[in-house]
Amino acid sequence: MFRKRRIPWTRILAYLVLSLGAVVTTYPFFYMVMNSVKPGAEIMHQPLALPSQITFSGYINVFARLNMLLLFKNTLILAVSITVLNTFLSALAGYALAKIPFPGREPLFAFMLFTMMIPGALFLIPTYVLIYNLGWVGSFKALIIPSAVSVFSIFLAKQFMETIPSELSEAARIDGASEGRIFWSIILPLSRPVLAVLAILNFMGAWNDFFGPLLYLNKPETWTLQLGLQQFQGTVPGENAQEIWAATTLITAPLIILFFFLQDHVVRAYTNVNLR
Repeated sequence: MFRKRRIPWTRILAYLVLSLGAVVTTYPFFYMVMNSVKPGAEIMHQPLALPSQITFSGYINVFARLNMLLLFKNTLILAVSITVLNTFLSALAGYALAKIPFPGREPLFAFMLFTMMIPGALFLIPTYVLIYNLGWVGSFKALIIPSAVSVFSIFLAKQFMETIPSELSEAARIDGASEGRIFWSIILPLSRPVLAVLAILNFMGAWNDFFGPLLYLNKPETWTLQLGLQQFQGTVPGENAQEIWAATTLITAPLIILFFFLQDHVVRAYTNVNLR
């Protein structure tokens, strides 16, 4: 006779809480996709009900009325450029602050943390004046260059790289490896989890950014998806709300796909930092 293994009630409670959290988290996305294939009249009169029939006319109308390929291209250029630059430069700075002793390292890091407490709104006017004087208004440089460096990204990279044993880099220095070689061949491969986190955060921030493009991209040929959606929303009557939901689903889908492929690295990065 085998005794039945009793599951602790605390574990059952934890599973229930996690299940509830999963439902609350995923329901908005499910609601968005559901309304994107629901007839417009049902969205207005039965917003919470399942669609009586599935129709993809909203997606067809979005591509017919919006230059989605141009909007996707512009947004992708911005998001990829910002993600690559910010992630790489943050990794460089994080490596210097975590593994290379130099005079003033601790005060410099403390000052960087202090700048994180300053509201970003205080920099809006000085940043705009500088970008205007440089002649970057209306070009992607106005968004890419200022976003190439982020104090939070540097902080996250530094905290993770401090968990990498210093003996690895010290052994490489004894063998004659340069700092660049150590960074590229040892630190970067071991930092893939935090690089994935930085890539997701930077890509999401650039992809969802509305205020930056609204402020600097004043030409329709440079508009991003967020600006295109805002303009499109003002031209769609209430009975065609399905088109808004379809456009929103198209904009959100790449972020879901990106996180799906990088989720293992994200969990590993936060676990390593928390266990430090």
